[in-house]
Amino acid sequence: MRAVLDVILLALQMYVWILIASAVFSWLIAFNVINTRNQFVATVWDLLYRVTEPVLRPIRERLPSLGGIDISPIILLLIIYFIQSVIVRYIYPNVF
Repeated sequence: MRAVLDVILLALQMYVWILIASAVFSWLIAFNVINTRNQFVATVWDLLYRVTEPVLRPIRERLPSLGGIDISPIILLLIIYFIQSVIVRYIYPNVF
């Protein structure tokens, strides 16, 4: 059972890095540092968008409009860190 919890923790940590990469990528695209007409950039952006958008969309729908600021990745990071903390502190020690 601990192996399953380790895999869940690893998957959550990988998703955190994907979420951070998606946020940085969106900033680079918004400030025109990288161009989406490049095929590699467009492919990477499409992959990151498809992986993160289904989880971020429900959070964005529930948040009030803050103008041009999107804090949904921060909310999702806090939720992921909370889940990781619950697993490490309460579930993992009680599993044999």
